[in-house]
Amino acid sequence: MDADKDHRVKVVIVGAGAVGSTFAYTLMNSGLAQEIVLIDKDRARAEGEAMDLNHGLFFAPPVAISAGDYEDCAGAAAVVITAGAAQRTDQTRLDLIARNGAVCRSIMDRVLEHTRSAVIIMVTNPVDVLTYDALRHSGLPWQQVIGSGTVLDSARFRYLLSEHCEVDVRNVHAYILGEHGDSEVAAWSMAHLAGLGIEQFCALCGRCDHKRHRAAIAERVRRSAYHLVESKGFTNYGIAQVLRRIVGAVVRDERSVLTVSSLISDYYDISDVCLSIPCIVGREGVLRQIQPALADDEIEGLKNSAAQLKQVQDSVAP
Repeated sequence: MDADKDHRVKVVIVGAGAVGSTFAYTLMNSGLAQEIVLIDKDRARAEGEAMDLNHGLFFAPPVAISAGDYEDCAGAAAVVITAGAAQRTDQTRLDLIARNGAVCRSIMDRVLEHTRSAVIIMVTNPVDVLTYDALRHSGLPWQQVIGSGTVLDSARFRYLLSEHCEVDVRNVHAYILGEHGDSEVAAWSMAHLAGLGIEQFCALCGRCDHKRHRAAIAERVRRSAYHLVESKGFTNYGIAQVLRRIVGAVVRDERSVLTVSSLISDYYDISDVCLSIPCIVGREGVLRQIQPALADDEIEGLKNSAAQLKQVQDSVAP
């Protein structure tokens, strides 16, 4: 029995708010983990969420769900950090750094007391700057500390392209690069539908000139979070699915290509900043970073995004 327990996949979620609890529910139904631990500064909140989730276990794959503390990070395959102040309607993600930087550093200290082997997945915004700060603060290998990055933005991009082109979203492949935020870059040169580059697909389709719609689609992606915050106060379902996807790639060593945020070095002359590019993700975190042949304007956009992030991350006390 003890040997079986040692091989159980454990995922620890720090933060039992809207994102953390929705992710726990999504993870519970996925069958990816055999143990889920919720940690929150409000212990009663974590216990309530765990109880509510446990009441649905009859309908889910076998999994142990509990409210815990940082010692439960020992033996975890992944620690997912969602704790921190949420974005308000009058804020950009970068505005949150003063409030969330110290919180995430404190969490990292507590986590590292019990594990230095788990993959750390940062979700708290501004996710790119906090991923960089967590990496610098922890001293862990850069591959092991990753942010959720633009995986959600890329999913939004694919959805809007599928809607515009009237193609199943599962047959659309497109990426948002750079910051998870206002300076993000829509990589149109990498967009494919049904195996065709978007230029070729649209030429065959003939329904519209997609180039006239590019700016509007990219802006809708960029403004999605603002609209959700204005309408419902927070985002939770999309990011929960993103985290299930990232954690799945880690615990199953899938070697999936995901635009997670990671430390960049000599990437189109960009270095020493965490931002999102296509990465192969597996059991150890980022296994490899991919450098596609981007268009000149996309490269400039990526450099601009990196410059904005660097300005903020350099202002954060080490």
